[in-house]
Amino acid sequence: MIRYILRRLLLAVLTLFVLSVVCYGLFYAIPTDPAAVSCSKQCTPQNLAGARHKLELDIPIQCQYLRFVKGLVTERHYANMTGPKDFIGCPSVGAATPESYNCAAPCLGYSFARDTGVNDLIGPKLPVTVSLTLYAAILWILMGVGAGIVSALKPRSLMDRVVMVLALAGVSLPTFFTGLTIQKFVVDQGYWPIRPDYFSPFSQPWFFLQAMFLPAFVLAIANAAIYARLTRANMLETLNEDYIRTARAKGLRERRVVVKHALRAALTPLVTIAGLDIGALLGGAIITEKVFNIQGLGFLIVDAVNNLDFPVITAVTLLAAAFIVFLNLIVDLLYGVIDPKVRLS
Repeated sequence: MIRYILRRLLLAVLTLFVLSVVCYGLFYAIPTDPAAVSCSKQCTPQNLAGARHKLELDIPIQCQYLRFVKGLVTERHYANMTGPKDFIGCPSVGAATPESYNCAAPCLGYSFARDTGVNDLIGPKLPVTVSLTLYAAILWILMGVGAGIVSALKPRSLMDRVVMVLALAGVSLPTFFTGLTIQKFVVDQGYWPIRPDYFSPFSQPWFFLQAMFLPAFVLAIANAAIYARLTRANMLETLNEDYIRTARAKGLRERRVVVKHALRAALTPLVTIAGLDIGALLGGAIITEKVFNIQGLGFLIVDAVNNLDFPVITAVTLLAAAFIVFLNLIVDLLYGVIDPKVRLS
């Protein structure tokens, strides 16, 4: 088991490294000059040079990347290149000064469009997206897996057909349509006690559950439909296995046969897509946050794209990638618990 965990950890670290190189290279190798975006329309060559120095764009791109990676683990001081160059041509960095922008670790960069650190922009919005995503994940797992089990236990019944029709409708309806419909006919008509907004789930849990229910429900609908269809298919296949017939022949209760034997075997593919779905949403539920005007990472990334704020785009992209890699690592470890044969792979 230890070797299995170490292999997965090494693969996760290697994946994050490759993703960081690709993302950083793509965003900073494009023709648009970030310094020109941060400068005013009457930007002079002197002002442009000063902006490039402040943003550390006047050093080689490999030095910019190394400084970005180093800033994730140590404090970073912008625009304070004082020492001689090292063996790869990167100037050394001096101590913090009043003129330099000082960013504590983990430093995700500096937003030239807003003239502030990326950490200060992401910090208040990350809890909003995380809480919304986890709320939605709980809803879609409960609804999807529950509906799939009911359908599988009563195949070709009226209940089964109703659940599958609802699942097909949930998959077919786009998120923006569902969100705008609920916003128009539920929120704007005053049928919901609290308008969608963010409340801390720790200090105001009841207000959080009410205010974030509709956005979480919109996010959960499409995923719940997919989980219901997958659960039904996996359960039907598993219930026809020989070991399920053997368990029933031994006189085990039907609940134990379904929960302990059939459902456990059917959960393996669901764990995989759950890690991907949750990881992707942690990068920002863009459409839902815009529809309900929730100030999360999705709202931030849309604003950053409109303003060509590349440091923010880079940071959120890498953050989303890190979430997906981390949750896939958790999924791999859960595989070792659910199915011991996986540890030998």
